[in-house]
Amino acid sequence: MSESEFTPEDRPVDVYLDLLRVRMDTEDYRLLLRLVEPVLEAIDEHRLSGLDLALDGGDEELPQEVRDEAALVIATAVTGRLDNEVVELDVDDDGGPVRVVTDAETAADPSRLGEIAGIIRDRHRQNEELRGIAEASGLPTDF
Repeated sequence: MSESEFTPEDRPVDVYLDLLRVRMDTEDYRLLLRLVEPVLEAIDEHRLSGLDLALDGGDEELPQEVRDEAALVIATAVTGRLDNEVVELDVDDDGGPVRVVTDAETAADPSRLGEIAGIIRDRHRQNEELRGIAEASGLPTDF
């Protein structure tokens, strides 16, 4: 089925959510919906620019499966693709692995994953440099 054949009720994200509803534990599915509904609404209303999204669950501990599925739901909503995957990349010794969402083709390409890990490594290094400059200048460091 091509994207143009989807009815409004059968957008890829809705199809994916229906599959998850059947597959996931009921309580985990409710947690997932609580995480993704504000994002899906923001996407529908074209107001993503000011949205702050954290998949850590705030005060409650979320199962990794729920966080991964939330990331995949959001990726499906943004890309319209159902072939997204969560991959774990080792980017440095300090922070441990990082989980990212990418398409299936990239997930299967070790050299491309290495490039992505390098970009994340560089970003972490830049953030640490900026944090050090901000601390030395007495500026807030909550970025």
